[in-house]
This record gives sequence, C-alpha cells and structure tokens, in this order.
Amino acid sequence: MIDVFDIMGPIMVGPSSSHTAGAVRIGRMGRTLLGERPAKAMLCLHGSFADTGVGHGTDKALVAGLLGMSPDDFDIPNSFAVAARRGLTFTFHEVELREAHPNSVAMELTGVTGKKLVMQACSTGGGRIQVDKIDGMDVSFAGDYHTLIIHNRDDRGHVADVTYALAQARVNVANMSLSRDGRGGSAIMVIEVDEPVPEPILELLRRLPGILRVTYYERED
Repeated sequence: MIDVFDIMGPIMVGPSSSHTAGAVRIGRMGRTLLGERPAKAMLCLHGSFADTGVGHGTDKALVAGLLGMSPDDFDIPNSFAVAARRGLTFTFHEVELREAHPNSVAMELTGVTGKKLVMQACSTGGGRIQVDKIDGMDVSFAGDYHTLIIHNRDDRGHVADVTYALAQARVNVANMSLSRDGRGGSAIMVIEVDEPVPEPILELLRRLPGILRVTYYERED
C-alpha cells in the first residue's frame, strides 16, 4: 500500500524535508527519549547534515525539536533565541560517523534533573527518521509505532517478563529487537506495538527485577 506521506511529504517550515522536517523530528525524538526537558545538548553533524545543514536550517531545526516544536512551527527559524530564553545551551560539531546515513546526527543530551542520553539518528527523506543507536548500542526504529525502549541487565527471563505484561494488557507486539554491550552486561529491548501502552503497565514494567529504565514513545499521528 502506498502511504500518502510518501507522495506529498510533510507539512513543514523550511526548504528541505530531510534537512528541516526530519531534523525537527530527530530533536523531538531525543527530547522524548531523554524523558525530560533538555538543558544541554552537544550535536555532532555527519555527512550532508554537516556540509549543507546550516544553509538548509538543520541546526535550527534540531534545536527546535529539542524544544518540543513540530515541523510546521513558525518559530523554527527563531529556535536559537527561544532556546536562550528557555535555558537550553547547545554546541555543534562536524564529525565522521562510521557507516552512517549521510543525513545523520549524534547527540549527547543532559536534562534539567541530570538525566543523560546519547542517541544517533538519521533523516531518511520525506520528513521520516530512523534512530540507529542509543547509549552506544545498535537499535533501529522510526517512530512509526508506539515504541518501548527498555534498558535491562543482560540476564535470562527479562524478555519473557516484559512481553507477558504486554500480552496481559492486550497490547500486540509488532516488531522487536534486542541489543547488548556484552554477555551479562547492559542490554536494550526496542518493542514496537500496535496499541498505546497504558500508564499502569509502564509502571509495572519499571518495577520488574532487572529492568533499569523504561522509556515510552507514543506515535505522533
């Protein structure tokens, strides 16, 4: 089935869906996965984002997303000034990311209470994005589904506990991927689901033994 979004592209402010709308969505995703308002951001631009990003407004778009703006927000060109008023400090750097999409950014975020997130993501065209790394571990999701990102200790039983809790709440798993930094170390589950996950289930998951952190991304319609 052809998605009308693939034909028409996103409603947005800015000259490029990849460099502007996609960059806003990457910033918004980073804000969501951090779990609180960011206070500090280091943004490392790769490939086309580094070469032509300033001219296409990628820098302002990323900051706008971190502030919670949408791709059609008319304040995107003023995002630097808005960030100054809201206490968000940021720096930009040009980097070479290994085996990364040309429109990629790696960001290190610190929240207002000290929460931290390291995320790498790319803009794949038409305003769409893909998250490629979280806290140094490989992932792959695009925000097309309601998505759980669960940090856990790499030990037996955690996947079964999580999926059982979702099944009991009649939440259907659409896609799932696992990553770890080494046997017995830290691991990440990325679970894309068809239905929104109720808050009581999120709280239950957070209380499960061996679960270190639960982040929930609710799909933007």
